[in-house]
Amino acid sequence: MQQRKINLVSLGCSKNTVDSESLAGKLISEGFSVEFNMEKPLFDFVIINTCGFIDKAKEESINTILEFVNLRQTSNKEFKVIVYGCLAQRYKTELQKELPEIDLLCGIMADKEIIAYIERSVSKTESKTSNKYQIERKLSNAKHYAYIKISEGCDRRCSFCAIPLIKGQHISRPIEDIVNETKSLIKQGVKEIILIAQDTSYYGLDLYGKRRLYDLLKALCKTDIHWIRLQYSYPNQFPIEVLQLMNEQEKICHYLDMPLQHINNNILQSMNRNITSNEVISLIKDIRLQVKDIAIRTTLIVGYPNETKLEFDELKNFVRDIQFDRMGAFTYSKEEGTKAAELEDNITSKEKQRRLDELAEIQQEISFNLNQNKIGKTFETIIDRKEGEYFIGRTQYDSPEVDNEVLIKIEDNPTLQIGEFYNIKIIDATEFDLYGTTA
Repeated sequence: MQQRKINLVSLGCSKNTVDSESLAGKLISEGFSVEFNMEKPLFDFVIINTCGFIDKAKEESINTILEFVNLRQTSNKEFKVIVYGCLAQRYKTELQKELPEIDLLCGIMADKEIIAYIERSVSKTESKTSNKYQIERKLSNAKHYAYIKISEGCDRRCSFCAIPLIKGQHISRPIEDIVNETKSLIKQGVKEIILIAQDTSYYGLDLYGKRRLYDLLKALCKTDIHWIRLQYSYPNQFPIEVLQLMNEQEKICHYLDMPLQHINNNILQSMNRNITSNEVISLIKDIRLQVKDIAIRTTLIVGYPNETKLEFDELKNFVRDIQFDRMGAFTYSKEEGTKAAELEDNITSKEKQRRLDELAEIQQEISFNLNQNKIGKTFETIIDRKEGEYFIGRTQYDSPEVDNEVLIKIEDNPTLQIGEFYNIKIIDATEFDLYGTTA
């Protein structure tokens, strides 16, 4: 029988990437051929893992579904359209009504349903696939790094966030499962793992009765992985003992992704962040005191309901004073069903964008100055890919796809290999890129 081909399109965050890669691994184990983001309609099924977090993500998901529905109508290739994930979980009734062309529509954690549908469609027997991680994931990114989801859902109730409505309560994975998955990924050539969750600092509380991120990291350090990176940590009750482990274990990158969202106390209270401005500032100082060279990345929201000019000015001054190594910012997006949606969204889109641009300009100057200070220094760097006349790499202080990159001229460094580590001396820098050569 001809092997059926599947095109898997993963939208949204890295947590969705993990879900898509896990599903791909299970499909391959069932005898199907799976590729990510195939450009030509040479497939029998397209599976779209949607995102429903903010308006732009919803729009991208809808447009992607429409793109494939229209492609099926205009091409000579007949294929099934399968839609799942966060958007489908949250708006299943609406999608069924507005897009009846979708052949299968299901929410999150739908691997068994999807596999069973595909197998029925090709007259195979009932699926026997389990949801365990022993089945190897098919990596969609470079083969030397991988995201690992250590928990699902969230027990926080931030007023602006719809994730708990979509994903449900926080559920941690056992330490043993995560270690086993890491070992499996190492066998596939992975050298860097990036730990992700809605809130990594909450890890283990539901499963073990206490937070156990420290214990998880310690167990992972015993594997043959080269780098361990920590993302998406909540500032409230951050497990400060993790910082000591960062200093003790070379494998743990001196990097912390901690979305703070805002700094004004009125806004923080309305956001239900359960932390004050002084506590945030004190935490950052403590982190930098304990890990001298740590790179801190944060995410901020501008244009939250009733954010005054003075409150926004406080946010700007906070960014100037703290000098974040990395910063992402978004305009507030009203999410139905959330507590913040009950507030009047009383700041115009134009003003939100103006504030976003102003904040980005401040961070651009900060990034330029911080990068200039790296000129002449040497950093261990992993090579991610080739692009034009450059090898593109990253230091331990940068996460893939969102942070600074190191550009190394292929002509001057022809022997470098993708997925390998090298000592790279920085010879020039811009706001968001470093330029280097082998030391």
